[in-house]
Amino acid sequence: MRLGLYIFAALTLIAIIGAFTYTINPNNYIVEMMGVNFNFPVALWVIIPALVLFVFTILHMLVYGLKNYFQLKKWQRDASTLDDAFYWSLVKEPKEQNYSVSEIRDFAMILSKSTLDVIDHVDGLNPRLSRVVNLINKIKSGEYVDLKEEKMSKVFNEGNPILIQNRLNRLEHDEKFVEEVMKSTESFSDPVRQRALEIFAQKADFVKARPFAKVFDVENFFALLNRASEENTLGLTKEILNEFVAALPLECRDFVKIADRTKKLFSPDENLALFKNYQKENPKAQHAYLYLLFEYELMDEIASYLEEHEAGEFVKFRALYDLKKEDKKYKLDDLLDINSIC
Repeated sequence: MRLGLYIFAALTLIAIIGAFTYTINPNNYIVEMMGVNFNFPVALWVIIPALVLFVFTILHMLVYGLKNYFQLKKWQRDASTLDDAFYWSLVKEPKEQNYSVSEIRDFAMILSKSTLDVIDHVDGLNPRLSRVVNLINKIKSGEYVDLKEEKMSKVFNEGNPILIQNRLNRLEHDEKFVEEVMKSTESFSDPVRQRALEIFAQKADFVKARPFAKVFDVENFFALLNRASEENTLGLTKEILNEFVAALPLECRDFVKIADRTKKLFSPDENLALFKNYQKENPKAQHAYLYLLFEYELMDEIASYLEEHEAGEFVKFRALYDLKKEDKKYKLDDLLDINSIC
């Protein structure tokens, strides 16, 4: 029952009792207390206990009403906090939350140490959670979402998997963003940098890639190099190749693979000059230089080069050299796989 209705009903009942009593006995009744005489109508004496009970009932209801009010406010605040906890767990940015109600705190604290992964559309959520679930589902499906337009650009920290996936989605649809990542690699996480580099290596030429030589890794350098052909060298020049070789941590097998590609792109003299310099600066390029000498069948240069090194070095090449001295029909490819030279 509402408090106002209770007061009205109680006072009405008291008034009816008082009026009924007064019609029966309109006289006064005197009560002496501590030498003081209290002279009131009998009807008043009858309703005084009811009035006292009424007052204490009102006080009781007010006290417990306030208690319930404050308890309800705690639940409402915790419900709002719980909504925040779900929000930050959904966006993979869990945060510490404080709860007032132990019944909520005992299970909700786990949200500050965990993330939620939505696997399908969820009906019945409040607008805030529904909005973020829809956004996450769009990103998971491969769609790029402009977080600035959604006013969520400050929600995700660098390294957040949702942010990373959204940027990966953008890379697939926005060539300008690929270049933006290449120009500012330090501003993006490793998966985004790596994917941008892969896409760039699949589409750019060497002229466009030249400024990013230090950004390239060996794998994507070869992805770019392998696209070059005699018909389309992708703008590869000796100077550009030198910059990539200087920037990359190349191993022996990498130099051999480069030599195998550049023999189709450069003239023999240009190629030999390049790798002669490489092997002087980096011993890992020596096998590649010998590989080219055998490819071009420069026997005198091979003999001279092998004499300059210890007998235990370049064993496979020495064996091939001895065979070719006996029979010039032997070719490098007949005895050695390019991948087993080093």
